Amino acid sequence: MDEKDIKKIEEIFKHQLGKVEDRFDAQLEQVTGDFDKNLGDFKKAIREEINEDFRHHIGILSENFQHKLDIVAEGHQMLSEKIDRMDSKLERVEERLERVETKVNAVSVDLSAHRADTESHRTGYRISETRE
Repeated sequence: MDEKDIKKIEEIFKHQLGKVEDRFDAQLEQVTGDFDKNLGDFKKAIREEINEDFRHHIGILSENFQHKLDIVAEGHQMLSEKIDRMDSKLERVEERLERVETKVNAVSVDLSAHRADTESHRTGYRISETRE
């Protein structure tokens, strides 16, 4: 084997090595592309799962908040009914007070008339106030 044969072998080897490198590069690109695609799909699936969990959590919070609002509305309704009942009772108390006031005024008028009558009869009747 002379130098010419070694160069020929070297050229064949380089040529074969170039083919192997090209195939390796092509396969590496394919693997990298597949990996990037799978990574993108994985990221998309994770994002979808996170969004679904988030929507579920927001739904639960919304239902909880709605329940609390219903409780507050029910409390306001009960307070409104109690206020209405108290207004009704207050009106009845005011009516009773007006009747008592009317009676007290009537007694006061009668008492004033009686006193005026007794004071007009100075000779027979006298009203004296006693001190203790």
